Amino acid sequence: MIRITKIFTFETAHVLYNYDGKCKNMHGHSYKLFVTVKGKPINDLENPKNGMVVDFGDIKAIVKAEIVDVWDHAVLINGVSPHREMGEELENKGQKVIYCNFQPTCENMLYAIAAKIKSKLPEDVSLAYLKLHETENSYGEWFAEDNQ
Repeated sequence: MIRITKIFTFETAHVLYNYDGKCKNMHGHSYKLFVTVKGKPINDLENPKNGMVVDFGDIKAIVKAEIVDVWDHAVLINGVSPHREMGEELENKGQKVIYCNFQPTCENMLYAIAAKIKSKLPEDVSLAYLKLHETENSYGEWFAEDNQ
């Protein structure tokens, strides 16, 4: 089994409903996402992807379409909280709002990212690990073996 990793960056704001610290205010982060998948390298001379677990370009296409292009320069709001009203007001003023069915913390964002990526991977490739930096020195991790 081989693991390969691709790294992505995106800018996203969020607001945490009912949080008791200064992050209760809307604020943004320069997120850095590490996506690690695992599988066996293709062993077929006739396959243009011979020697690869999966083409890095294929991972890039999945993550860009499912996460980066959707969340970049948007504000994530807990859509099942009273903050939905704030989101609707922002939308009415032309802002990009993503309504989550969860509190948009780094931890919960990892669960959402994992679900989105896993559903798009080729059958013989699996998601092994995610790391999401919210700041330079604060991050969350998702491990496949912890989420079986």
